[in-house]
Amino acid sequence: MSFKLIKKINDAQKKPAVVDVRSGDKVRVHQKIKEGNKERIQVFEGMVIRTDRKQSHTSRITVRKVASGVGVEKSFLLHSPLVEKIEVVKRSKVRRKYLSYMRQRSGKGTRLKAVDFDKEAVNKVDQVEPKPTKEDKPAKEAPKKA
Repeated sequence: MSFKLIKKINDAQKKPAVVDVRSGDKVRVHQKIKEGNKERIQVFEGMVIRTDRKQSHTSRITVRKVASGVGVEKSFLLHSPLVEKIEVVKRSKVRRKYLSYMRQRSGKGTRLKAVDFDKEAVNKVDQVEPKPTKEDKPAKEAPKKA
């Protein structure tokens, strides 16, 4: 298989646009949950402690929150159809890509220095329509003369 064919298949799996999420951001992830024949949206809010492979179709973020005194971490594939949307609530100044040291901190020690940012501009995702390919376009018919 050629590299171009693999790249074309991988790009077809990507969402047209995703939110720019960075380590240290406090995010709200809306995820589809299927229970039997019902479907609902569950929100997971926490701090992004890791980002992986941002340009790939397998790009992933790891979000951590503390629930009832227990640390909970979840990984989300950004281009997964189960992830409805991601909202950036707060942006913090960090100097690393992987914030593993946040696992040992608790209480006020988990606070990071906030950075001002344009919340509307970051959370706005332009849904760009994919460009039609040659296969998608119908063949033009020659006009009939009467």
